[in-house]
Amino acid sequence: MKRLWTILTFVLLFSFVLSACAVPAAPAPGGEAAAPTGPRDFITWYQYDEKNEDPASDERVGNQYLRDTIPQFNEAFAGTWNWVNQPKAWDRMNAELVAAVQAGGDVPDLFEMGSSGLTELYKNGALQDLSEWAQAQPWYADMDPNALQACTGPDGGLYCIPIAERPHLVYVWNDRFPEGFPTTPEEYLAAGERLKADGLYAMTFFGSTDFNGNGATRAVFMTFSSFGGGYDDGAGNMLLNTPENVAAVEFLRTMVQSGYVPEIAFAGGFQEEEAFKDASAGSFPTGLFGYRYVNPLTAPNGTEYSKGNEEDMLDAIAAGDVILRPFVAPEGQTPGCNNEVTGFGIPVGAKTPEAAHDYINWIMTPVQNADWVLRPGAGFPALMTTRASEQFQTPFYQQAGEVVAASACRPWHGSLERRPEALRLIMGAVYRLIKEDPTADIAAVLQATQDEYNAGN
Repeated sequence: MKRLWTILTFVLLFSFVLSACAVPAAPAPGGEAAAPTGPRDFITWYQYDEKNEDPASDERVGNQYLRDTIPQFNEAFAGTWNWVNQPKAWDRMNAELVAAVQAGGDVPDLFEMGSSGLTELYKNGALQDLSEWAQAQPWYADMDPNALQACTGPDGGLYCIPIAERPHLVYVWNDRFPEGFPTTPEEYLAAGERLKADGLYAMTFFGSTDFNGNGATRAVFMTFSSFGGGYDDGAGNMLLNTPENVAAVEFLRTMVQSGYVPEIAFAGGFQEEEAFKDASAGSFPTGLFGYRYVNPLTAPNGTEYSKGNEEDMLDAIAAGDVILRPFVAPEGQTPGCNNEVTGFGIPVGAKTPEAAHDYINWIMTPVQNADWVLRPGAGFPALMTTRASEQFQTPFYQQAGEVVAASACRPWHGSLERRPEALRLIMGAVYRLIKEDPTADIAAVLQATQDEYNAGN
């Protein structure tokens, strides 16, 4: 027994000696434990979903874009970043981000956004000021100043990085206006009377109060601004009751009440597009990006553009069946329109903002920048060198550029900060005046609407 204990004691002592002689793992620089190797997740919120492969989806272009480029990015940044997209509904993204930031919850590293949502996100402290970082990047000096201005907050900070500009214009069936698309309201009304005699309509537009009054950003603002009016006074107050705005509403009321606009324009759910698809309406004022969704098409001459995707409108424009034109304007006025930019913001609380910086710089490279603008961007490049590239010399982009050059486009909201409320009130007032109660006093309704908004200032 004593011999057994002697052996066990020897074994234990020997193991202690070995342990003491073992070489410890080298600490990481700074004395910290070595971090695990492998790429870190880079989280984005896009309105597109790479897992949705439905060819009939309205967002099929953006969905396919993500399917194509997520692997490209992950290969370019292998071992550093792993791009993980979390798709969000386009009309709820802003509110969801604000809620997440204010609750201290999980937010993405990068947020796909439009400039129309900037003030709401800024006021709620949801976005980082990117000025210092952006100004140090080589692409910054090549940016369209108008695009940068659309991403500038009330304090002068840069709260989004613009990639594409989306002005509004008028899609026109060329054959419905053999003497050329009207340039004045009077000519538009005369064309409406002529087309009405053939069972047709001069115009379809987003005339409903659907989507929280989003129609106020489209043909309604196009009309107000073309008549020399707008929605604000430049100092954060709503200003609707002006002679110019009253005249704009009178014009829309006449178009609607005279039967120059189809009933479907007021149905909601983007059903107004149907009247342009079948050419029963000769024109459709909407966003430049509208070509993505208005398909298939049947031209007045019977030609069918029936691929059922964005190529239908582009083919119709290339064939000359559809042309792009500015909205009508009274003598002495310049056609107006809403202009929005789309791009990226970095939320407050992002875990890996350096990944977002790498991603934005990657998007600014020539091939990636053109691809983003042509697909999810659906607009003009904010980078001037990209705008001059071969991809943007097609009939669609050439005509769109001519329209924008002939128009005075600006963001619809001006200095208004409570934009969702403003849209709801403005579109509600216009809908009442042109559709629900065409005998109501226009100035009185506009005044009551602006007073209601301004009471909250």
